[in-house]
Amino acid sequence: MSRLKMSADQTTSTLSSPDILKLKYYLINTVSRELEGTDISFDERKKFALERLDDIYKRANLKLPDDIRKHVFKEVGDELFGFGPIQTLLDDSNVSEVMVNGPKNIYVEKNGKLMKTSVKFEDNDHVRRIIERIIAPLGRRIDEDSPTVDARLPDGSRVNAIILPIAIDGPSITIRKFAEDRLTVANLIDFGSVTENMSEFLRACVAARLNIIISGGTGSGKTTLLNVLSGFIPADERIVTIEDAAELQLQQDHVVRLETKPPNADGRGEVTIRNLVKNSLRMRPDRIIVGEVRGGEALDMLQAMNTGHDGSLATVHSNSPRDAISRLETLVLMAGMDLPINVVRQQVASAVDLIVQQTRLSDGSRKVVAISEVAGMEGNTIVLSDIFKFKQTGIGENNKILGETEPTGLRPMFAPRLEAAGFKLGADVFGANISEMLAANRSSKRRR
Repeated sequence: MSRLKMSADQTTSTLSSPDILKLKYYLINTVSRELEGTDISFDERKKFALERLDDIYKRANLKLPDDIRKHVFKEVGDELFGFGPIQTLLDDSNVSEVMVNGPKNIYVEKNGKLMKTSVKFEDNDHVRRIIERIIAPLGRRIDEDSPTVDARLPDGSRVNAIILPIAIDGPSITIRKFAEDRLTVANLIDFGSVTENMSEFLRACVAARLNIIISGGTGSGKTTLLNVLSGFIPADERIVTIEDAAELQLQQDHVVRLETKPPNADGRGEVTIRNLVKNSLRMRPDRIIVGEVRGGEALDMLQAMNTGHDGSLATVHSNSPRDAISRLETLVLMAGMDLPINVVRQQVASAVDLIVQQTRLSDGSRKVVAISEVAGMEGNTIVLSDIFKFKQTGIGENNKILGETEPTGLRPMFAPRLEAAGFKLGADVFGANISEMLAANRSSKRRR
């Protein structure tokens, strides 16, 4: 170990010096060998490893400054029991997403902004080892024949990984971090994502068992909004959730969580979203929540909505309420049923009551920019009526988007359903000014 000895001047120059890296790998390899064959629990293994790490370091007779020694020990611990170089990013509460584009290009979304980090993996094999560590406990696999995988971390964070030959520049990992604290509607109001009037309206719509589609692009906050809206479901109802990778955080007690299953090595045993939607109908659900509709399950979901399973919630990838309608039509056709387009549109129009459009704006903020009623059919066209619509008023400091999602003044056709459920929303919720309405009414009488 003499070749690992170094002066304080050397060690303080850089944490990525060859000597520091050599020490780190020596500690990792030595502790790993001593852990081999130990039949103890994960927590006991971690405690044992930290004790052995300190002993090995002392035996090496090194005198590193405390800050560097602690940093090296943390990196060794992250490599042995965490997710290697990106563990520090995952521990940062301000980081919402981690994106590994090959071993040397690692980005994060922090406070709504994308930025490149100084974190690096050694090489492609190093990234691959971390991917294997993520998916191994879940019984999932990734190889050249099946080069993509969706998984989740123990804390619920969502993970997508992709390797060669599909990932040309090296293995890629995308981690959408799981929020430790469940956001409430009050949080969304504080963030400016919704207004109090909108939250009051959405609460009534969920309680009145309207079928709601949350529409938005990748990373726009659809799942967060779905979580918040699910909190308005009464506690005495049975809820079945269906997701690719379970990440919803429902607070009710009576919840059945279903998750898809990929095929095994023989290509058998796959359980899809569509399988789960069909099965959920036999589970006596009061509510069905689909994390994301992106295939033929759209048809089964719409049929469920049309046959007594009202109050359902789902998300779909699209950039506007009108696009969401088109997207649903396309997904229904993916079910393999040879349905005429007018029949598909009638299914959508009769099943869906409301589309909530969530958007990630150019300044990184996330906002509900439209709430639209599906108001039926006119000829062969589905009619949408905007109840709330975002109006941008300008751009402030640091390119912050200024504006608010305001009521349009239209009262939805389903307003009687809200009143029947006990929600008599005032005219101000929908943007109607009572004094102006009375003045207009008096003026109309005078003209007559």
